[in-house]
Amino acid sequence: MNKIYDLKDRSYWFGINIINLLKKAPRNSASHVISDQLIRSSMSIGANIVKGSAAASKKDFINFYNHALKSAVETRFWLKSLVDSELIDKREVDEYIAEVEELSKILGSIVSKSRR
Repeated sequence: MNKIYDLKDRSYWFGINIINLLKKAPRNSASHVISDQLIRSSMSIGANIVKGSAAASKKDFINFYNHALKSAVETRFWLKSLVDSELIDKREVDEYIAEVEELSKILGSIVSKSRR
């Protein structure tokens, strides 16, 4: 995965890369449930960043970025679930877990600094 430094673009491509990763998952009910949740949470990161960037107030900005952070935390949960349920090999998922952890740190820092 190439590094993109614009947060909107980075979060968008993270979600797209998750969709492409899930094409490797087996087609069964467990995979379907986890994949559905993972797509929703991973794409929600970028959607909330975009909404936050267009916020009408500082309160709205913080709220949207906080939602993006919560979606990143949820995304990590679903990625770990993919690995621990052995639906996708850990080596395939490690870079996505690392990326969502970086996104979480960035978003956490933005939210924290914005509240000051």
